[in-house]
Amino acid sequence: MYKINSPLTITEDGIQLLKKAEKDNVETVWDRHKAQQPQCGFCDMGLSCRICIMGPCRVDPFGEGPQAGVCGADADIIVARNLCRMIAAGAASHSDHGRDLVEVLASVATNSAPGYTIREEGKLKLLAQEYGVETEGKEILAIAGELAQAMMEDYGMRKKQITLVKRAPEKRRKVWETVGITPRGIDRETSEMMHRTHMGVDNNWQSLLVQGLRNALSDGWGGSMIATEVSDILFGIPTPRPTMVNAGVLKDDHVNIVVHGHNPVVSEMISLACISPLLLELAKRKGAKGINLAGVCCTGNELLMRRGIAMAGNHLMTELILSTGAVDMMIVDYQCIMPSIGKVAACYHTKIISTSDKAKFPGMEHHEFHPENAQKKAMSIVEMAINNFPNRKEVFIPVKPQAAVGGFSVETIVKALGGTADPLIDAIKAGKIRGAVGIVGCNNPKIMHDYGHVTLTRRLIENDILVVDTGCVSVANAKAGFKVPSAIEMAGPGLKEICGSLGIPPVLHLGSCVDNVRILVLVSALANALGVDISDLPVAGSAPEWYSEKAVTIGVYCVASGITTHLGPMPPIAGSMNVVKLLTQGLEDVVGATFAVEPDPEKAALFLIRHIEKKRAGLGLDSRSL
Repeated sequence: MYKINSPLTITEDGIQLLKKAEKDNVETVWDRHKAQQPQCGFCDMGLSCRICIMGPCRVDPFGEGPQAGVCGADADIIVARNLCRMIAAGAASHSDHGRDLVEVLASVATNSAPGYTIREEGKLKLLAQEYGVETEGKEILAIAGELAQAMMEDYGMRKKQITLVKRAPEKRRKVWETVGITPRGIDRETSEMMHRTHMGVDNNWQSLLVQGLRNALSDGWGGSMIATEVSDILFGIPTPRPTMVNAGVLKDDHVNIVVHGHNPVVSEMISLACISPLLLELAKRKGAKGINLAGVCCTGNELLMRRGIAMAGNHLMTELILSTGAVDMMIVDYQCIMPSIGKVAACYHTKIISTSDKAKFPGMEHHEFHPENAQKKAMSIVEMAINNFPNRKEVFIPVKPQAAVGGFSVETIVKALGGTADPLIDAIKAGKIRGAVGIVGCNNPKIMHDYGHVTLTRRLIENDILVVDTGCVSVANAKAGFKVPSAIEMAGPGLKEICGSLGIPPVLHLGSCVDNVRILVLVSALANALGVDISDLPVAGSAPEWYSEKAVTIGVYCVASGITTHLGPMPPIAGSMNVVKLLTQGLEDVVGATFAVEPDPEKAALFLIRHIEKKRAGLGLDSRSL
């Protein structure tokens, strides 16, 4: 067990709950990370290969041992293959999330998904038009059915390009065409990536990485974008909503249900069950004042931005939330769910329920949700949580909740600007807003929890740079107090003036990690309005605490879209200087953007500020020297 001497997290609830976990002899992610030290240096540099059974192989970075695997693959090939397989896995995860939502849309169209409905008919019709589906004179469910089928075609291989790439600026699409990375099909690009990285197929590290760019784009402008658009159609376009964040959102006198994962198909039905008069009455009979629903990770973000549901924490808080002893049930779907939480829950009274046919976990009861049974399943599972309430023992809720505002969709931002991007463009031209940075990604126990996110955000808004965020970083920034209107006092004078006039905080919550595509849509609109490419804009991306394969894919599709992106942890590529040079320098000549790696958020802030000032100068705008 870690002894809590120096903080592993900057958050007060995290610090207090780590002490509680230690007292309860509960193992956490930090304990397991410590037990893994020293971690494998070959793997850390991307120099180990286990793709075929002639291995596992490794290449000696010091030149004294083997310089090729059994098949003859050298460091460049092994590193490139490993990175490309990470891209493929990340693209598959978010794109498969999109497919799940399309299947729900198709079920709604045939009236076989009780409880689900079309909440945004206007957006459905607009999206149908993008897909070439005729809408005039048709019933809304007929349109939904045809749109679902058209979206499924994007997952196949019969097209020259997926549909939504048309949203990118024309100059950006020409870059993709020139390089040969226009995505042709969502599943096709992932399948080809896995084929190319099979032993004995593509052994050119450059062409492997080119396909990696195309694979990532198939997710960013395909599967993930479909996921966000269909979520809006089914569950509503996000609008700014007041909410609360941190472990203090749990209530000792309520039945506490926490949803965790990424798919709103499950959490939507759970949220409706939690306001059922029948179940609320049962909760009172069991001694509770009501039912309190809270979120962790991106399932929570989905509920926050549409319903204002409170967020108990982000990725590294999952086990600690359970250690409060206040959680009567945690309901999970898929992605970013540590298999440890079943074991942690067993130390308390908490029931853990898994719901996806794709994701089962040790120590969890499995109750599969499908469109046709989700409404009924949600009612029965919430009833189980209520019946578990009397089994509580010690409850420890260490902090009071922090207020926040979340739920800024592209539509909301444009509406706040008066229906056009012109006011934002004018503010950027005038230098009141120097530029914008999308801070995204996960938590990583290698980095002090939330330190990278919060430190970088603070430095950027101090320098008049607007921050938009998604996923786990959005919880970190909310807990730090950046997401209330009064947070403009922490911003520079120009950003303070603009945000104050609009009544918005200087850090805008754009949703779950799949909603990074909202950033792509927003920067495309700005580029089109200015008549430039995305790569010309004073914008950047950052993932200060990333850990997952999805984050690799997100970073790659942002760079391929022309957005220079900073990473905190180093990807496993240091074993090949050729790959490192291409990703941090060479891509500038290929797609107009690169990666930069800097674990120190203070130094990362300086890099991003300088990048934005350089882009301003390139547009003929005033620039500050640093």
